[in-house]
Amino acid sequence: MDKQKKYQKIANKVMELGTMYSSLTDEELKDKTSQFRHRLKLGEKIDSLVPEAFATVVEANARLLGMKPYFVQILGAVTLFFGDIAEMKTGEGKTLTATMALYTRGLLGKGNFLITSNPYLAWRDAEEVGKVYEFLGLTFAVGVAKENSEEEIDKEIVYASDIVYTTHSALGFDYLFDNLATEIYEQYVTKFQYVLIDEIDSILLDMAQVPLVISGAPKVQSNLFELSNFVVNTLVEDEDYEKSLDEKNVWFLEKGILKMETVLGVEGLLTEQWKDLYRHLTLALRANHLLKNGKDYIVEDIGVTLLDEANGRKLEGSKLQAGFHQAIEAKENVKISEETRAMGTITYQNLFKKFPIISGMSGTAKTDEEEFKMTYNVEVIEIPTNLPNNRLDHKDKIFLTNEAKIQASLNVVKENIEKGRPILIGTGSVSISMLYSMILLQEKIAHNVLNATSVSKEKLIVLEAGKAGSVTVATSIAGRGTDIKLDDVAKSRGGLFVLGTERMTSERIDNQLRGRAGRQGEPGESEFFVSFEDKIVIQNAPQWVKRAKKSLEKKVEKGKIDPSQPLGEKYRKVIEKIQRIRKNQEIQERKQTLEFDMTIHYQREKIYAVRNDILVSSEKELDALLQLSTTKAIQQFLSKKENLSREKVIDFIHNYLDYNFDIVQFQRNYEYNAKGLKTFLHRIIQEQQQMILSKFDNDVQRMYYKRTIILKAVDTMWIEQTDNLQQLKAVISARSWGQKNPVFEFQEEAQKSFLEMEKEIYLNVLRNLLLSDLTKNFDGSYDIDFP
Repeated sequence: MDKQKKYQKIANKVMELGTMYSSLTDEELKDKTSQFRHRLKLGEKIDSLVPEAFATVVEANARLLGMKPYFVQILGAVTLFFGDIAEMKTGEGKTLTATMALYTRGLLGKGNFLITSNPYLAWRDAEEVGKVYEFLGLTFAVGVAKENSEEEIDKEIVYASDIVYTTHSALGFDYLFDNLATEIYEQYVTKFQYVLIDEIDSILLDMAQVPLVISGAPKVQSNLFELSNFVVNTLVEDEDYEKSLDEKNVWFLEKGILKMETVLGVEGLLTEQWKDLYRHLTLALRANHLLKNGKDYIVEDIGVTLLDEANGRKLEGSKLQAGFHQAIEAKENVKISEETRAMGTITYQNLFKKFPIISGMSGTAKTDEEEFKMTYNVEVIEIPTNLPNNRLDHKDKIFLTNEAKIQASLNVVKENIEKGRPILIGTGSVSISMLYSMILLQEKIAHNVLNATSVSKEKLIVLEAGKAGSVTVATSIAGRGTDIKLDDVAKSRGGLFVLGTERMTSERIDNQLRGRAGRQGEPGESEFFVSFEDKIVIQNAPQWVKRAKKSLEKKVEKGKIDPSQPLGEKYRKVIEKIQRIRKNQEIQERKQTLEFDMTIHYQREKIYAVRNDILVSSEKELDALLQLSTTKAIQQFLSKKENLSREKVIDFIHNYLDYNFDIVQFQRNYEYNAKGLKTFLHRIIQEQQQMILSKFDNDVQRMYYKRTIILKAVDTMWIEQTDNLQQLKAVISARSWGQKNPVFEFQEEAQKSFLEMEKEIYLNVLRNLLLSDLTKNFDGSYDIDFP
């Protein structure tokens, strides 16, 4: 039996139980939860409870919310429960659908999450359905603060709850911060059982290449960003630097290297001596020629804010790593922010792979089902709409130039305004949305603009967008999570008309925009206008398409074709092929991101496991770690012959063992061999350790000190390693131009640096143990000042 039939059979069982459950009293319905938990305790499997548990939630929804789930919503919920993706169209009631899967999984206790893309959606959904979970006796919480609220979240309560509504970034950051905790009770995200991701394709695909990064202590501020920006702006394209045909990469040419050496007054710019300067110059080159204001970021009073390419929203709090963000700030002549160290990092792929069961909802996941299956082992199940889809999707109109495309699309806008229909004009970037807005103003057409700069007015703009005769220009913000509700007049005049001004980077994003029209069986239309000058064509078209474009341009010059008329059928297929090329590129990019992060993942898991062991270690186990660190540190030092000298040994003692060591103890005629020095160093360490530990009044303080200095050593070096890996990834990603495998190189370099980090941890444990400064407070506690 295939999955769809299996899920339909279960959904039918839930429907059959409806009459019986509707006859239960409120108390009888509430009591179902304790009955289900008792059966689970006796060994019954959760899967066998699905029909009854779902029927319980169906009835609770009807009583508390006044909304009884349709069969298709129950079918979607069954799909989610078993760890697959339910493709449900706009307006089909995903919020209600989620309650059935989450309640049933919540019967097993904490560790069940519904993930949304922003705090507003988390709170909106939670406030709408939270009363259902509470009525049925499950604990429930929201794991992110309300927008514009200063109220702090009690993480202990949140993560102890059976069900948590939160955002992808809040969960990720809490997990990373947990693994910087110095006490076991400061860790809250302790169980990953089940996750339901709303708009799963946005989070697991579109955001796959944006890792979560906790940044900490600032690095020494570089003054090379402005200088590098100035120098790069003196260079000439195709003489001093060159772009790839798809305009996604850029590199210096030999002439440009020589010119920069002259301007900067240096020789051997590519040598180790000028490595940091060359890194800044490369960042400046990429910032100036690959990233665009209004497409990749916007400049506000607070500085440079990144934009999500897939939906056009601001990536609040996100910064590009390895100095790239500061290079953009220099380019835009705004205040350069501090470059900070990465203290912890994880990609969304690896965060959500921690859950044994991943499920999700989206209106547009089917186009990428192969990647979901390959990467996450989940299938996409299409859930039928409750009412037939009445939207009419027109074939694309393809034009040679942007000018012809815009004029043709403007004519369609005017035609629909005359009909009194609401119109949604979808654009690919902030800059294009502003350009189209200017054209509409010139035509004296009243309209609203929804993009990253006006997102604070989103609710009002969306409310207006469904009214008869309204015109809304929007970036991809309007393509996801935006439910445009039509008034009765708009419905009678044909519903919403969605006009796409270009094809986006994937068919899935186009479908999201189309999906704003025709919700819940309403009328609607969609049509896309495309030109050979669109970004997706310029960046991804094969050479023969570019030759065809030139041929068409010659025909226009000779008057053989009218540029204002759309091109033929074969060119529509060209655009679809280009989009598939871009989709395959994105899949490969996501695959490479995952391969890079798997190396970091293995190291991160190893370090986090070590930290967790330290947090729960007995004093005997901590002493064993201190002894191991001592042995390893001395062994490493004495393994190098050049260290077997009086000066080197004294230097080692002063830096790691005893600031006040009296060098008179170290006789000039001392025999400098490894065996003798080993005995001598161990004696110093033993004496110094006894002296330090004797300061503590009780066993608890002494044990806390040992645990803290070991954790400090691990954390310090892991932060250093994490930051190094971020820098290394940025540098190595460009090496594929040298016919090298960047992932293999990254793995090799990362492994070397990890082994070096382990050595440094042993040294730092020893140093922290013996050289930390202890200050006793009035209450008998101690402050530790690490060396």
